[in-house]
Amino acid sequence: MSETGQGASAQSATADREVVISRVIDAPRELVFEAFTEVRHLSRWWGPEGFTTTTRSFEFRVGGEWDFVMHGPDGTDYQEWITWTEIIPPEGIALLHGEYRGDPNTFESVLAFAPDGAATRIEMRTVFPTKELRDEAVEKYHAIEGGQQTLSNLAAYVTEIVRKGVEG
Repeated sequence: MSETGQGASAQSATADREVVISRVIDAPRELVFEAFTEVRHLSRWWGPEGFTTTTRSFEFRVGGEWDFVMHGPDGTDYQEWITWTEIIPPEGIALLHGEYRGDPNTFESVLAFAPDGAATRIEMRTVFPTKELRDEAVEKYHAIEGGQQTLSNLAAYVTEIVRKGVEG
């Protein structure tokens, strides 16, 4: 197989650098999308089990940034930085995620929100700069489990909003 990529899909070209996680959430797509767009929502569910988030600044727009610290259950603080590269309400969001602006290890995540009956299927596709960084994220930082826990936290948060019948 040639290295030129002729005839190869973009997916196969990045498959060894990707982590893909999906989940069906029993809530309307607009609400699931909104949970990603407002800091009052994000700070309530973002991150794996046992983590909390402190936001320093937040501007949800293409080119806007979210500067925040994730606090691990063991007391470790993780500096985080996200900038949004594409926003298509309520269908999708693309973002870059690193420790800081200009981080050479920044990775890209694309989130797709699709109706699934009355529920929403969310797919989070993360592409790392190298296979080694992907493997490190999976093995050392448990990216797959952490991503699944994060979507689980999102599901619990938005289904509680639906159950209460309020959006706040």
